[in-house]
Amino acid sequence: MTTLPDCQALDARDPLSPLRALFHIPEGVIYLDGNSLGVMPRATAARVQAVVQEEWGVGLIRSWNTAGWFEWPQRIGDKIGRLIGAGPGQTVATDSTSVNLFKVLSLAMALQQRRAPERRTIVSERSNFPTDLYIAEALCRQHGWTLRLIDAAELPGCLGGNTGVLMLTHVNYRTGAMHDMAGITAAAHAAGALTVWDLAHSAGAVPVDLNGANADFAVGCGYKYLNGGPGAPAFAWLHPRHAAALGPDLWQPLAGWWGHAAPFAFTPNYQPAPGIGRFLCGTQPIISLAALECGVDTVLAAEPLGGMAALRAKSLALTDLFIDLVEERCAGHGLELVTPRSHAQRGSQVCLSRQTGAYAIVQALIARGVIGDFRAGDDQQPDILRFGFTPLYLSHADVWHAVEHLRQVLDSGEWQRPEFHRQHAVT
Repeated sequence: MTTLPDCQALDARDPLSPLRALFHIPEGVIYLDGNSLGVMPRATAARVQAVVQEEWGVGLIRSWNTAGWFEWPQRIGDKIGRLIGAGPGQTVATDSTSVNLFKVLSLAMALQQRRAPERRTIVSERSNFPTDLYIAEALCRQHGWTLRLIDAAELPGCLGGNTGVLMLTHVNYRTGAMHDMAGITAAAHAAGALTVWDLAHSAGAVPVDLNGANADFAVGCGYKYLNGGPGAPAFAWLHPRHAAALGPDLWQPLAGWWGHAAPFAFTPNYQPAPGIGRFLCGTQPIISLAALECGVDTVLAAEPLGGMAALRAKSLALTDLFIDLVEERCAGHGLELVTPRSHAQRGSQVCLSRQTGAYAIVQALIARGVIGDFRAGDDQQPDILRFGFTPLYLSHADVWHAVEHLRQVLDSGEWQRPEFHRQHAVT
């Protein structure tokens, strides 16, 4: 059995341990919810204050030029691109994941209609994040397409026929299961379909190589593993071959002035900017972009220490340790592992199911300072206790202590206290 001194010895040898100092982590908190909202970087408050007091307060409108505000979506997008296998000029930081998905999915549908108008079906996982399914459902209603929902086990055999677009989240938000992006993309292309990948639970957490996988479109979140703050701008990416093929007559549906080829020409007719620039829409949220850049920089700080490969190795070590300790120390309490054991199929989170009490157990842990979250089940799936592992700031000792708290909550029946059963708006 792994002991606390064993974990402390692993931490003493961890080359990534200095990165923890980049974050503000409240005393007494073990934070296992970076897959929902990342921890605040220490640099963020001062950077945001400087933007507000100096660049806005003193520079005023001049700061669009003098502080470079105008270029921030592309410049920060390029930083994100380094984490997802994108080249310069291929990624833009803007809007929300949902809005960006609406834009890229719309464009993927338009491209497919040009080359194969009979292909009018979007295929996605039944367990995909609901907002992705809602966006796809709305677009299908608008354009006369069909949304077909499948189980992951049906891939890639379900891609024939009228499939035009395959829309998947790389790491499943509920289970932590990770798709083989390159293999599935190749199968989709062989079947004549385009791919749209949601990287909300991947960017900054697991190695991603969009160009290497030959993906078509991607979107992702800025406030989870990129640590950009609540509601941080998201990002959008498209493959260079599609950027080159987008002529002036093929628009993304939210044609706003920031996505115009010459926004300050103020012409009455829309002319889309080349490449990824056309995915911009309205005036950009500069204060939020400043916070996002601080978060992205914390992930890029791992580059001299081995980059995403080193973060991935530590993530797997932490999640392996958590799984092993739960099975050793919490046996007999009805917890079942939902996340795949296989490293190739696991993201950076571990999800446990329980037939009853999952919500209350999570609330009891939060009261002890061990912060994870809960996802409700349905007729086919039980409730989920969900724990995210961000290797930038988590230690092996954190994992040991988290499982010890879980053991105590279960052994004592502490989770049965009435206050832990009161439902909050956000779970």
